[in-house]
Amino acid sequence: MLLGLDLEGGAAGGSSDGSTLSQVTAVLDGLGAVGDGAHSLEEHCLPAQMPVRSALLALLLLSEP
Repeated sequence: MLLGLDLEGGAAGGSSDGSTLSQVTAVLDGLGAVGDGAHSLEEHCLPAQMPVRSALLALLLLSEP
């Protein structure tokens, strides 16, 4: 918990290469912006969360398998 985040698995509707590959290997697909209302007129992101999300992605890419 280097960033103080509680990470959990999740499932969502939609389709992507990550959806197919996640059945056989870990994927980073799904680390989009923090926000709400996906695929609706109310969809939005929280710009203040972008540095934290970027740091999480960097730590995941640098971590050893």
